[in-house]
Amino acid sequence: MTTFSAPKGVPDYFPPVSATFTAVRDTLVDSARRAGYGYIELPVFEDTALFARGVGESTDVVTKEMYTFTDRGGRSITLRPEGTAGVMRAVIEHGLDKGQLPVKLAYAGQFFRAEQPQAGRYRQFHQVGVEAIGVDDPALDAEVIAIADEAFRRMGLTGYRLELTSLGDSSDRPAYRELLQAFLAKLPLDDETRRRAQINPLRVLDDKRPEVRAMVEDAPLMRDHLSDASRAHYEQVKDYLNDLGVKFVENPRMVRGLDYYTKTCFEFVHDGLGAQSAIGGGGRYDGLMEQLGGQPLSGVGFGLGVDRSLLACQVEGVQPGDVARCDVYGVPLGEAAKSRLVALSAALRGAGVRFDLAYGGKGLKGAMKGADRSGARFALVLGERDIEAGVVQLKELASGDQREVPLADVVIAVREALGR
Repeated sequence: MTTFSAPKGVPDYFPPVSATFTAVRDTLVDSARRAGYGYIELPVFEDTALFARGVGESTDVVTKEMYTFTDRGGRSITLRPEGTAGVMRAVIEHGLDKGQLPVKLAYAGQFFRAEQPQAGRYRQFHQVGVEAIGVDDPALDAEVIAIADEAFRRMGLTGYRLELTSLGDSSDRPAYRELLQAFLAKLPLDDETRRRAQINPLRVLDDKRPEVRAMVEDAPLMRDHLSDASRAHYEQVKDYLNDLGVKFVENPRMVRGLDYYTKTCFEFVHDGLGAQSAIGGGGRYDGLMEQLGGQPLSGVGFGLGVDRSLLACQVEGVQPGDVARCDVYGVPLGEAAKSRLVALSAALRGAGVRFDLAYGGKGLKGAMKGADRSGARFALVLGERDIEAGVVQLKELASGDQREVPLADVVIAVREALGR
């Protein structure tokens, strides 16, 4: 018989790990919600040209990693490799930039890149992102960074660091570009890298090959060629981060993997993850909206890796989610008891109690094993004599303590036992 497995580089998340996965994702989204970011649900695929123009034709994402196909209508479609371009398209299409600014949006979901799978690098991966569009304010840059920092701290992570730099703006980038291209022209680069240096020389500084890294070790840095305006913006961002209590280190050699970044650029790094150490990052992208056909409005945002944040939690041994499947587990001894507990399940769940039940006619021993495996704090044990007496046994699984509770008062008694 043919057997099936998940596609290579696509992770499955199932209990109990899925509880931690959802807790990590929800914590990231909740931190954005607390700062006034509304949720946006994006299409999983878009017009290929959106990513080619928005992400940058010289990037590895566009040239090597996108899942692109022709649909039945002859259109070139790409599974989304990142979120910012799609958010910007939605803002322009639906006129969200015509109202109050900044437009503050958050999103979560799957993204796709045809990369070589390894620990922390998947072909289908999960991200949570935020975008704040329409206001060029260093305080907004700092807010975006602080949202991510707060979320990581709420998960219980401590072994990460925030790296920060500035990539300059449209007034100082051209002169630096020429300077960097002149430096790169003297190096013995291969043809493909030399072509990349002509399109976007900053991308060469992001090359991961050791031999290229060694050659660009003495390359001029953007930090040393910032205009007065860009430098002032960067200094203000750092001041606001200090006001917010967000610790950071400066990394003048940082280059993000997407072309649209300007000014503030940042990355959260966790050394416990090995080569794939980044758990999230982002920055400001002042020219992207106009490039995609919208107003010349600035923007700033991030993309945080849910998969990598989960790996970081596992490395540090922290547990941000509740791995228990339920709070209370029903143990019926006989068909009459099962009918009563099935009826009680609706009332308990309606009261906000996570309730599960031993199905399949298991005996007491087997049902109690199921209760232990569920992670429940309490079991409701009901037999024929209990039904006759109008009671049910409420048993605390950790201590083994047990007491009778009137069937009519089960919901109240369970909520009190759970401290609700």
